[in-house]
Order: sequence, then structure tokens, then C-alpha cells
Amino acid sequence: MSDTVSFAPLLERFFLQRLMQQRQVSPHTIASYRDTFCRLLKFTQERVHKAPSQLRFEQITAPLIGKFLDHLEKHDGISIRTRNLRLTAIHSFFRYAAYEMPEHSAQIQRVLAIPSKRFTRTLVSFLNRPEVDALLAAPDRHTWSGRRDHAFILTAAQTGFRLSEMTGLKREDLVLGTGAHLRVIGKGRKERCTPLAKATRAVLKAWLHEPQRGEGNVLFPNARGGRLSVHGVQYLLNKHRRAAAKTCPSLKQKRVTVHRLRHYFSWLTMSGSHAKTL
Repeated sequence: MSDTVSFAPLLERFFLQRLMQQRQVSPHTIASYRDTFCRLLKFTQERVHKAPSQLRFEQITAPLIGKFLDHLEKHDGISIRTRNLRLTAIHSFFRYAAYEMPEHSAQIQRVLAIPSKRFTRTLVSFLNRPEVDALLAAPDRHTWSGRRDHAFILTAAQTGFRLSEMTGLKREDLVLGTGAHLRVIGKGRKERCTPLAKATRAVLKAWLHEPQRGEGNVLFPNARGGRLSVHGVQYLLNKHRRAAAKTCPSLKQKRVTVHRLRHYFSWLTMSGSHAKTL
């Protein structure tokens, strides 16, 4: 085998053969790994001035990956937990590469030696009812994106779905009528059906009458009809948090995420409040 190896075919085989065929990982894991490598390729292109299709495997070095992880923390503002998830994806690829290209073992070993960062697990403060109500009132429902955002936030708060579950919902996952519910394949490939409150059911029923965008049948799509990205979701939540803070000042001091909406759902469950009150 040549001393120089093209990076792109190896990465393609990693996704198609290793992840999808051999390990049969979930679509959520595929999406997470894809996002990691899209960011890594963009970062690398800016540093070595080569398009992803022209990159050689030996150019993806441990120092480069270390700088990439630091860049994510300092400039993209990601948490240590997310930084470690990005590193997990990279480690998985290089473990695969170790079997494909043993002649690059030294380079691979240095990448695999990059450690995860330790972090303190802090308590997640949940949102209270007035804050969630203010968030739901913030989107401008005279616009398509405002109606989508309102439906997205309401569904997330009522169901307690994870971020990947929310962005992965398809129109066929929504069942209306008697026993209305949302079907989702969650963590560990576990399938579950979550009943919908009357208010949520009404909003989603109206949302289904919106002209469908794209061909992916995504329940809450982006403007082009594709799946919302992690950063797209955080952008819309940040936007509506700022607007909602004008009427609910306590939101100025809080970061709103889908994870915190999950905690609101947990609080509703533990407090005995019924989801239909949303």
C-alpha cells in the first residue's frame, strides 16, 4: 500500500461498512458522527488549504485534532461533555483505521491517546411554568418559522423527548385521533409511544396542514425541508428566549435547551401536574 492514503474513501468506508453495515448504529449516532466530521473537515481545510477530497490520511494528526477540539470549546462555545462526544467519534474512526492501515499505527496511536476531559456534573436547573409559557408565546405565529418553532417547543416540553429524537421526528410518527401519540425510536433503539395532550394535539394537527417542505417528510424541518441541526435548534431557542425575557425577566439568567425542556417535563411528572395543562 502507498505511504500516502486518501482520507475521503476511508471515511466513506467507515460510515457505510463499519457504522451502518457491521455495527448497525442508530440514525442518531450517524447524524452525530457526521456532524463531527463535517466540522473537522471544515477546520482542516482552513488550516491545510486543501479540499476534503484532496486530504491525505497522514494530514489528520493528533496535534491537528487537539487544536480542533480546543477551537470547538473556545470559539463555538460547546461544553466539555460535547467536546468529549466529538472526540469519541474521532476515536471510533481511528480504531477502525488501525485495522485498515496498520502501517500508520504510530499516528493512530497518538490520536487514540488524546484523553477525554474531566468535568464536574452540575445540577440542571429546570424551567418553571411562567418561563415555558413565555417561550411558547414568543414565536411569531404569523410566519411559517414561528408556527414551526411554537409547535417544536410545545412538543419538546410536553413529551420530554431528547434533542436527537425531536429533530428526527417524521410526519408518519404522529398519530392523531383517538389515542393520539408520537412514536419515537430513542436511545438504545428503544421504541416508545408518548400520548399527546389536547393542546399539543391541536397545534400539531394544524401544523400538518402547512405545505410540506422538502422530500424528507421531517415533522419539524428547516427552511429547505431538511432535518434541523443541533445548532439550528439552539439558534431558535436562543432567539425566543431573548424575546420571552422581555415579559419574563428570569429567562435572562437561564440558558434554554431541549435538555432543560426535558427537565421541565420531569418536573411536571414528579409534581403530579398533568401534561394537558400545557
